[in-house]
Amino acid sequence: MTPINRLMASRGLLQIFCALLLVIVIMVVSNYIVYKNSISGIYDKVTQNNRLVIKNIIQSFDSSFAAVNNLIFAVHGLPYDLESPDKSIDMAKAYTLQEHIARLASSIDYIEDVIVFYDNLDLTVTAKGTSDFNVLFDKKYKHDTYSAKYWRMFASSKHEQTVFPITDFAVMADGLTRRTQQLMAVSDGNKVRLSNKNVMVLLNAERLLKQMDLKSMIPGASLVVLDANRNVVLSTDKSQDPSDILDEVYFSPDKEATLTRKNFEYNFYKSEYNDFIYINKVPYQFQNIGSVEAANHMIMISAIISAVLLSALLSVYLYRPVKDILKLFGGGHVKGNDFRKIYSGIVKVQAENESLRAAMDFADKELRRGVFLQMLDGYSYSRELEMQLQKHYAFFFPERQFVMAALQMKPPAAGDSQPGRPIEEIASMMDEGLRTAGPAAVFYTGHLEFVALVAIRQPSMRKVVIECLENFVKRAVKEELQGHELWACVSKLYDAKTAHCHEAYQDIKNARLYRNINAERSVVDLETIRYVSQIHFPFERIEKLSNTLLSGKSDEAMSILLEIVQENTERGIHLHQFAHIAKSIFYYLMKHTDSSAASSKESFQLETAFCRKVDNAYSCGEVTEALQTVVQWIGSRRLQEGKSKLNPEFITQYIELHYMDNLYLDHMAEVLNTSPKYFSNYFKKTFGVGYVDYLNKIRLSHAREYLKQTELSVAEIGEKTGYLNASTFTTTFKKYYGISPSEFRKKPGG
Repeated sequence: MTPINRLMASRGLLQIFCALLLVIVIMVVSNYIVYKNSISGIYDKVTQNNRLVIKNIIQSFDSSFAAVNNLIFAVHGLPYDLESPDKSIDMAKAYTLQEHIARLASSIDYIEDVIVFYDNLDLTVTAKGTSDFNVLFDKKYKHDTYSAKYWRMFASSKHEQTVFPITDFAVMADGLTRRTQQLMAVSDGNKVRLSNKNVMVLLNAERLLKQMDLKSMIPGASLVVLDANRNVVLSTDKSQDPSDILDEVYFSPDKEATLTRKNFEYNFYKSEYNDFIYINKVPYQFQNIGSVEAANHMIMISAIISAVLLSALLSVYLYRPVKDILKLFGGGHVKGNDFRKIYSGIVKVQAENESLRAAMDFADKELRRGVFLQMLDGYSYSRELEMQLQKHYAFFFPERQFVMAALQMKPPAAGDSQPGRPIEEIASMMDEGLRTAGPAAVFYTGHLEFVALVAIRQPSMRKVVIECLENFVKRAVKEELQGHELWACVSKLYDAKTAHCHEAYQDIKNARLYRNINAERSVVDLETIRYVSQIHFPFERIEKLSNTLLSGKSDEAMSILLEIVQENTERGIHLHQFAHIAKSIFYYLMKHTDSSAASSKESFQLETAFCRKVDNAYSCGEVTEALQTVVQWIGSRRLQEGKSKLNPEFITQYIELHYMDNLYLDHMAEVLNTSPKYFSNYFKKTFGVGYVDYLNKIRLSHAREYLKQTELSVAEIGEKTGYLNASTFTTTFKKYYGISPSEFRKKPGG
């Protein structure tokens, strides 16, 4: 296979080279667009920005001249006439005037001085003090043109408010040395005299121009300011003479105009405040534009040549890594589109990474759940395992204290052990419900129980945890977990230690056992549980309950059962106490059921179902329902036995329960729905002994127990065992045992 064919078979090199050539084409086109458009575009943007700068400068000048004009009017308004009736100068008024002028001048930082003088007086009042008129202008503010004589002549002539151009003054501040300072003089107008004062304001040109920010203009631009009479007030270009271009300008209604001459563009603006004219001279095009174009051509040609060479070199250089990468994805020896195979390999790796990340997240959650279950266990572990627990300490205990909260669920369908929603979703909902109280870590511990560690910053937040849990339970039973029964509890407050998790979990177990059966709140607070010892377990009523069931009176038995439940509910006993009462009643009732093999199996199934329901009961109603099921089952068995009451089990149980009654032969025949004669023959045939002998043996066996265990009299014992009088009891006892009841009691070991 030739090198060219081999190259064409694996098109990676050509793909790299073509991709780099595409980059070259894009670069050349972009460079050409920049070359054609960028210079003129940049120039347009720069000139637009310059116009905005000039307009800001004009606004600053207008604001400055307006402030000076207001100052002059304010000085004219000061009511101080220095000349007294006797032609002398009132210096007190002069000093007062000076204070007011200084106060007015201090509000404008670019004012150098404010000078007030009078036509017939040599005294001048300034913001810095009083002085002689000639001394002030010939020594303090000395200028070759603007001397004291000049200002006297100017003040005596009729003129409008005049702004003099910026010029150099020799200023003597301390009376000894002079320094050159650029000042701008503003003199008030006297065509309409506002007062007998002449007011002149000297502006500090450096501070004034600094405020205007002339440096922000485009490089190479200049600014000339003319007053309303077209006299130059300010010029940043001394060589520019605006007189030869002003006649060619026609201002538009917005008081702007533009004129182009040679390589410059002149932008004219007229102020709306004082009709000052501002001339902004800017370069019409950037200088040395030809050299820029030539350099740009050279850059483009050099870039194209260099890019082609670089594309070739990089194609060869990058081809080897491409093949190596392809081998890593298992496709290094396969012909075809190399980059498509690399892309497919990357997609496959990304999918594997996502799967691996999901598996790691699941493993991390299960690891934390395992660590949490170990903390609940309470047993000591090896040091290595303790070190593993320490890694998760910050996750479980972000605060110094914690409480443990538990949520127990019961699905709506009987026998269904799974909730309607996934376990993870329920844990997430519980975590969100507790998040307001503090950071919570919720775990599923099995049997539809969810346990949460809630970090507590301060003890008062424990009440917030209870409120959040109650709100969550109330909302969940109505919305997300509708149809489920929910029960929750909160432990005591503990310091953030792993050893305390076992104690907190024991609190949860105790809360379930000791919660009151009449509790109305859905969340049990362990700290509010109070022990109740007065349980209601009436032996006589339970015995009557058993007797009524054996007699087939199921409705009466159910009423007795509900009375016992109601009494315990009113006393508010604990759930585990009520469960114990229920189991005791169950075993007492089951003692007298049929003991045949078939019945024993059925009784075993009933017992396991009953105990499971009582142990997993959420409320008093469930325990009561389990007891009612047992009563109904025994009652139904008695109804079935009533169809054939002549069975040994029923007869022996009935005699055992009613031996103290007057069980004469006719009574037994009536109970068994047969005749006395038939019953007597059936009994002797079945039990091998007569009915009367069997009844006497049962009665006397109980009488012997009374004689041994109690201090009752012989007459009382005879009455309790079913004999009408003491003599009959004594005669019968002596007949069967050979001694009287009194002698039996006295007999040692009797």
